[in-house]
Amino acid sequence: MAAEDALGTVAVEVLGPLRLVVDGAVVDVRGPKRRAVLALLALAEGRIVTVDRLLDALWPAEPPESGRQAMHTHVFRLRGHFGVAAARLQTRQEGYRLDLGAGDLDVTRARSLLAAARAHRQLDPVRALTMLRDAAALWRGPMLADLTDIGPIATAVEEYARLHRDVTDALVACAIDAGQADDVLALASASLAADPLREPAVLLLMRALAATAQAREALRIGREYRHRLAEETGLDPSAALGELERAIAAGTAGPPPPLPRPAPSPAPERPAPRTDATAELGRDALPQERSHRGREEPVATTGPDSPGRHGLIGREAQVAALHRLLAEHRLVTLVGPGGVGKSRVALEVARPSTVATVLLLAPVTDPSAIPHAVAAALNLTVVHGDVLAACIAVFGEGPGLLVIDNCEHLLDAIRDTVDVLLAACPELTVLATSRERIGLATEYVYRLAPLPLPAPGTGPEASLQQIPSVALFLDRATRVRGGHPPTPAELSLISDIVRRLDGMPLAIELAAGRLSSFSLVDLHRRLDRSLDLLGGGRTSGEARHRTLRRTVEWSYELLTDDERRLFRHLSAFADGIDLDDAERLAGDLGLGSDPGSILAHLVDASMIDADLMGRSRYRMLETLRAFGLDRLAATGEDVAATGHFLRWAVDLTAWLAATLNSEQEPEADSVLRRELPNLRAAWRVARGRENLDDATSMVVGLFDAIAYRDLLEIRGWAEELADDPALIGHQRAASVLGTAAEAAYHRGDLVRAELLAHMGLDRATTDADSWLCLSALSVVALARGLFAEAVERSLAAAQRAAGSRENLGIAALSMAYAGDLEPARTLNDRGLASAVSATMISWGVYVAGEIETLAGRTDLAEEQYVRAIELGRASGATFLVAVATVGLLSVRVSAGRIREALTGYCDAIDYFAGTGNWTHLWATLRNLADLLRRLGHDEPARLLDAAADHAPDAPADNRSRTAQSSNPGTDLTGPIPGRAQILETARRAIDRNLDRA
Repeated sequence: MAAEDALGTVAVEVLGPLRLVVDGAVVDVRGPKRRAVLALLALAEGRIVTVDRLLDALWPAEPPESGRQAMHTHVFRLRGHFGVAAARLQTRQEGYRLDLGAGDLDVTRARSLLAAARAHRQLDPVRALTMLRDAAALWRGPMLADLTDIGPIATAVEEYARLHRDVTDALVACAIDAGQADDVLALASASLAADPLREPAVLLLMRALAATAQAREALRIGREYRHRLAEETGLDPSAALGELERAIAAGTAGPPPPLPRPAPSPAPERPAPRTDATAELGRDALPQERSHRGREEPVATTGPDSPGRHGLIGREAQVAALHRLLAEHRLVTLVGPGGVGKSRVALEVARPSTVATVLLLAPVTDPSAIPHAVAAALNLTVVHGDVLAACIAVFGEGPGLLVIDNCEHLLDAIRDTVDVLLAACPELTVLATSRERIGLATEYVYRLAPLPLPAPGTGPEASLQQIPSVALFLDRATRVRGGHPPTPAELSLISDIVRRLDGMPLAIELAAGRLSSFSLVDLHRRLDRSLDLLGGGRTSGEARHRTLRRTVEWSYELLTDDERRLFRHLSAFADGIDLDDAERLAGDLGLGSDPGSILAHLVDASMIDADLMGRSRYRMLETLRAFGLDRLAATGEDVAATGHFLRWAVDLTAWLAATLNSEQEPEADSVLRRELPNLRAAWRVARGRENLDDATSMVVGLFDAIAYRDLLEIRGWAEELADDPALIGHQRAASVLGTAAEAAYHRGDLVRAELLAHMGLDRATTDADSWLCLSALSVVALARGLFAEAVERSLAAAQRAAGSRENLGIAALSMAYAGDLEPARTLNDRGLASAVSATMISWGVYVAGEIETLAGRTDLAEEQYVRAIELGRASGATFLVAVATVGLLSVRVSAGRIREALTGYCDAIDYFAGTGNWTHLWATLRNLADLLRRLGHDEPARLLDAAADHAPDAPADNRSRTAQSSNPGTDLTGPIPGRAQILETARRAIDRNLDRA
């Protein structure tokens, strides 16, 4: 019944009393708080639930002071209930995650069965009916009845009640269509009794009665509903009731021909097994559609299964087919012309999965950036080593689905990447979208055709509205004009329009969007005059592609000159642009119209998309962006547009350099991470055009991103530029070499870092040049334990710094490690007093924590570490967060708070392992070894120390002399354990000691 783990099976059931099933046996989870934690984690359906959210749910008024510790205890005990499947309950930096497969949660299974039944209803109603009966059987009684006093659980119960209603409606409708209305008559009656004012329940009961030769009773139900609705609400029913009453009275709504009944179905089985994964690959990883696809009542559509009610119109059969293909083939490529809807179909396939990762390639222009884009899609931060290898480590831990969207511009690189991933990860499946096949031998190509079209003379009116291409036009037109039922004449015009657009979804949406400017008659007439959209009657993919381009061109020609020019220049931005930057670009172009009005009309005309969540941002569909780039070349503006784009990138990095060291640092960090895809594209444009001036400006402007944020890709840019022979003699060579030295230091290559910094110092002509190089030399000396040299370099750098920087703190830290605590404290206080940005304050507070630790004042040290972590998280300085966390755990051990320290080490190990940050992980494991030795567990401590001592990416051992002298040695008689074995050793040791604590 449940998906298998390596050592067992697990399932959680919420459609009734809460139930946990492990290895086929029901596990008794006692205690309301612990049961609530299990329910909240299950209801998240694979997403991380933060500790704060759990605390707010369990103690909505105000959590007790011990609430956080109590939460850790509940989770720890709950993990014990999972037995051999304990790895499913994962601890993450932000909170906890319950790793459940698609069939391990009954509500997920119910949704899947409902979606599959809807997809099969037209072609195979008997099969659809079986699925719906299986779905309905998943409800076992009152849902989570003992937990509904908890707000989030009560909200989920309401949602699942709506899902139950949808399943019931679909079951009744499908049974009627399958000629089995007598089987669902009681169910339809009960559904109406539960909500007597719900019209869909009325219509379904009337249909069921009519289908069982009870027309008089059906009409009575309709009359009573009219009277009840008027009496209780003062409203009239919809036109659908009158139409059904007339059909029943005329005898045209009677029973359909009976279909063969299915054999009794066994209990629903769960899908294939999956195992634990180390990165969050849940539903939050999927990008959200920006259009409002889920309107409850699209124009002229009725009934629970009307096309407009679903997010993706007319693609249910294709989505179901792709699910079947992915169960049989490891690589499926969805091919078709631009604008046919490949991306939306692929996302719909991925949406129900809890092990799906979506990689959007449209903003990626450089083949070498693909591993970084994969890591970003996994929410994986890799600060050391091979990025693709880190991704493989995540994908290789269990079943997974990787969706790669828009492969056509990077086919060779994607072919190689997918080949490596599939070979290294035997349980990974890939769904790709492209305008042509990827070209691997194992590839299954599925061609996505345009939407079905109405045949000439199709009728009646209701039948036309069910045809997907017409339904899509009606849905989009409603958003432009508002809703009124289309007349037969209007439906005839719409049918002709969608036929002449070959059923291409993008073309249909663009045409419907023009109803903001034209009547339907004018739209049809102008379409007829302006475009030869039938393409000579040819229906090949290439012809459809030309048809789409003509549709885009037509919409483009309807724009004003200023709108066309701004549209062309916006296409240079690979990942969209914010409102302020778009208006600034419009000003640089010297447009005569108001930039805001131009942008608004481009959105209305469906030429760009507007994302209005937070800061307004404008993006283009990839097909439209390609069209804009072509137009730039055709008008001879491509060089100028590239110049505008590079100036934007240089201006942005200059702003980042100034703002990251100010009180506005959190805002700057957010902008940096949001604009990274555009900066990546600008970097490759500058390098491709050998534009050394812009490349050097970008790299130097991103120094703080290199020094304090785990953005490995940007660090690579600095080292790449430092190796360019053309840099010799450039006016900013010294600054680039100093920045690259900082990048090499974070990579653990101290020799290269020192060499680059000395080369830069020899070429320095400004204080800014010298500061960068001296700062790098100071941290290299600190890492090597050369404390006097580190102090000298840091103080020299401080004299050349522009504003308050970290140099006094580095000098103070070096003094403290050398044993000069009071001078170190005085110097660090000076640095803190002048610090402005959250990162610089965090750095000074962290140094203060280190000084207090060395002074033996652990209470003060803990306060400083906690504050440093909070400041680092607020500013985005992930490097400082990691370093301060290791310090915090060490003082908790010194203070004898063993249980808190063990819990913290568990979280820290999970975090660093999940990000691939082994440099900091080795430091954490060394500190854990000290704690284990203190607790009498010498053998695992020896293993951890030995592995760290032999690891090439481990930092120098900075533990106290006392801790090192207590180490009885790390020589092992056997081989050094591998990294996976070391992590398992650490986790088991923590669990054993938590049991004893």
